[in-house]
Amino acid sequence: MWMLYAFFAAIAAALVAIFGKIGLGSIDSILATAIRAIIMAAITVAFAFSLGKFRGFTLGTLSGWAWLWIALAGLAGAASWIFYFYALQTGPATPVVAIDRLSLVFVLFLAAIFLGEAWSIKSAIGAGFMVVGAILISLRWEQIAEIGRYLSRLWQ
Repeated sequence: MWMLYAFFAAIAAALVAIFGKIGLGSIDSILATAIRAIIMAAITVAFAFSLGKFRGFTLGTLSGWAWLWIALAGLAGAASWIFYFYALQTGPATPVVAIDRLSLVFVLFLAAIFLGEAWSIKSAIGAGFMVVGAILISLRWEQIAEIGRYLSRLWQ
């Protein structure tokens, strides 16, 4: 079931990029991110209330460590969206999203370091394909050729 939810998340993320790019034509990216965050917070809180997730919850329900990690996740999420919307405002949607999705590659590294998750040859190859794919989507052929020439000089 998690895979179905992940696909729904991917579709929703694609819509964020398209709707965001269209909406950013007439508004500052930081202001747009703030408005988006308010809307997201309202919908998320309403959803949690409708599912009874706040029943029995108090501020003391979570440990100090849980609050810290959730707060850090919130800070990282805010930074991600601020940078993402600025990139969407100043660049084309497809390459911005391709580079943004390299977050999976960073998750592979960070999950190994902080969560002890093991790498496999399959995940390493997949990460490599993602990097190559993001480069192919994001750069012009001339830029890719220049990178190739630079790397060939390094290896000589």
